[in-house]
Amino acid sequence: MKIAVITEDGRTISRNYTRAPYCLVLTVENGVITGRELREMPGRDPSAVPAADLGLDAASHSRQMAAARAIADCQALLCGGMVRGAYESLRWLGVRPLLTDRRDIDAAVRAYLAGELADRVERLN
Repeated sequence: MKIAVITEDGRTISRNYTRAPYCLVLTVENGVITGRELREMPGRDPSAVPAADLGLDAASHSRQMAAARAIADCQALLCGGMVRGAYESLRWLGVRPLLTDRRDIDAAVRAYLAGELADRVERLN
Protein backbone atom coordinates (compact mmCIF):
# COMPACT_ATOMS: atom_id res chain seq x y z
CA MET A 1 0.00 0.00 0.00
CA LYS A 2 1.14 3.54 -0.73
CA ILE A 3 0.10 6.61 1.24
CA ALA A 4 0.87 10.10 -0.04
CA VAL A 5 1.38 13.04 2.31
CA ILE A 6 1.52 16.66 1.13
CA THR A 7 4.58 18.34 2.62
CA GLU A 8 6.94 21.27 2.35
CA ASP A 9 9.81 19.70 4.28
CA GLY A 10 9.38 15.91 4.25
CA ARG A 11 8.59 15.80 7.98
CA THR A 12 5.33 17.66 8.50
CA ILE A 13 1.95 17.67 6.78
CA SER A 14 1.34 20.85 4.84
CA ARG A 15 -1.78 22.90 5.48
CA ASN A 16 -2.20 23.70 1.77
CA TYR A 17 -2.41 21.09 -1.01
CA THR A 18 -2.20 23.75 -3.74
CA ARG A 19 0.97 25.42 -2.52
CA ALA A 20 3.09 22.57 -1.12
CA PRO A 21 5.87 21.62 -3.53
CA TYR A 22 6.26 17.98 -2.49
CA CYS A 23 4.44 14.82 -1.74
CA LEU A 24 6.06 12.17 0.44
CA VAL A 25 4.95 8.74 -0.73
CA LEU A 26 5.21 6.09 1.96
CA THR A 27 5.16 2.41 1.12
CA VAL A 28 3.54 0.37 3.87
CA GLU A 29 3.78 -3.41 4.22
CA ASN A 30 2.14 -5.31 7.06
CA GLY A 31 1.51 -2.06 8.93
CA VAL A 32 5.16 -0.93 8.76
CA ILE A 33 6.59 1.92 6.67
CA THR A 34 9.14 0.23 4.41
CA GLY A 35 9.90 3.01 1.94
CA ARG A 36 9.83 6.79 1.46
CA GLU A 37 9.91 8.68 -1.82
CA LEU A 38 9.79 12.48 -2.03
CA ARG A 39 8.04 13.53 -5.25
CA GLU A 40 7.73 17.01 -6.69
CA MET A 41 4.15 18.03 -7.30
CA PRO A 42 3.59 19.44 -10.81
CA GLY A 43 2.34 22.99 -11.25
CA ARG A 44 2.86 24.13 -7.67
CA ASP A 45 3.16 27.81 -6.88
CA PRO A 46 4.12 28.61 -3.26
CA SER A 47 2.70 32.12 -3.66
CA ALA A 48 -0.68 30.91 -4.97
CA VAL A 49 -3.80 31.92 -3.11
CA PRO A 50 -6.72 29.45 -3.19
CA ALA A 51 -9.40 30.65 -5.62
CA ALA A 52 -12.74 31.78 -4.29
CA ASP A 53 -14.41 29.51 -6.85
CA LEU A 54 -13.27 26.41 -4.90
CA GLY A 55 -11.14 25.24 -7.81
CA LEU A 56 -14.09 23.92 -9.79
CA ASP A 57 -13.41 25.79 -13.06
CA ALA A 58 -11.92 24.01 -16.10
CA ALA A 59 -8.40 25.46 -15.76
CA SER A 60 -8.21 24.56 -12.07
CA HIS A 61 -9.52 21.07 -12.80
CA SER A 62 -6.76 20.52 -15.38
CA ARG A 63 -4.03 21.54 -12.88
CA GLN A 64 -5.59 19.44 -10.13
CA MET A 65 -5.78 16.37 -12.33
CA ALA A 66 -2.08 16.73 -13.28
CA ALA A 67 -1.16 16.84 -9.59
CA ALA A 68 -3.50 13.97 -8.73
CA ARG A 69 -1.99 11.80 -11.48
CA ALA A 70 1.43 12.25 -9.83
CA ILE A 71 0.10 10.21 -6.90
CA ALA A 72 -2.41 7.98 -8.71
CA ASP A 73 -0.48 4.91 -7.51
CA CYS A 74 -1.38 5.77 -3.91
CA GLN A 75 -4.46 4.60 -2.04
CA ALA A 76 -4.74 7.66 0.22
CA LEU A 77 -3.49 11.22 0.52
CA LEU A 78 -3.08 13.05 3.84
CA CYS A 79 -3.20 16.84 3.80
CA GLY A 80 -4.07 19.76 6.05
CA GLY A 81 -6.45 21.44 3.61
CA MET A 82 -7.43 21.82 -0.04
CA VAL A 83 -10.07 23.20 -2.36
CA ARG A 84 -13.12 21.06 -3.13
CA GLY A 85 -12.11 20.65 -6.78
CA ALA A 86 -8.81 19.03 -5.81
CA TYR A 87 -10.59 16.79 -3.29
CA GLU A 88 -13.01 15.57 -5.96
CA SER A 89 -10.24 15.10 -8.55
CA LEU A 90 -8.40 12.79 -6.17
CA ARG A 91 -11.54 10.81 -5.42
CA TRP A 92 -12.25 10.49 -9.15
CA LEU A 93 -8.82 8.88 -9.63
CA GLY A 94 -9.40 6.46 -6.76
CA VAL A 95 -7.12 8.20 -4.24
CA ARG A 96 -8.82 8.71 -0.85
CA PRO A 97 -8.09 12.25 0.38
CA LEU A 98 -8.05 12.74 4.15
CA LEU A 99 -7.88 16.22 5.61
CA THR A 100 -6.27 16.37 9.02
CA ASP A 101 -5.06 18.84 11.61
CA ARG A 102 -2.18 16.53 12.55
CA ARG A 103 1.24 17.79 11.52
CA ASP A 104 3.65 14.90 12.18
CA ILE A 105 3.73 12.61 9.13
CA ASP A 106 4.65 9.37 10.90
CA ALA A 107 2.06 9.86 13.66
CA ALA A 108 -0.68 10.64 11.11
CA VAL A 109 0.19 7.57 9.02
CA ARG A 110 0.10 5.36 12.12
CA ALA A 111 -3.33 6.80 12.99
CA TYR A 112 -4.53 6.20 9.43
CA LEU A 113 -3.33 2.58 9.50
CA ALA A 114 -5.07 2.06 12.85
CA GLY A 115 -8.33 3.45 11.44
CA GLU A 116 -8.15 6.42 13.81
CA LEU A 117 -7.69 9.28 11.32
CA ALA A 118 -10.98 11.01 10.53
CA ASP A 119 -11.47 12.96 7.32
CA ARG A 120 -11.98 16.56 8.49
CA VAL A 121 -13.98 17.78 5.47
CA GLU A 122 -14.62 21.06 7.26
CA ARG A 123 -11.01 21.86 6.28
CA LEU A 124 -12.07 22.13 2.62
CA ASN A 125 -11.80 25.71 1.42
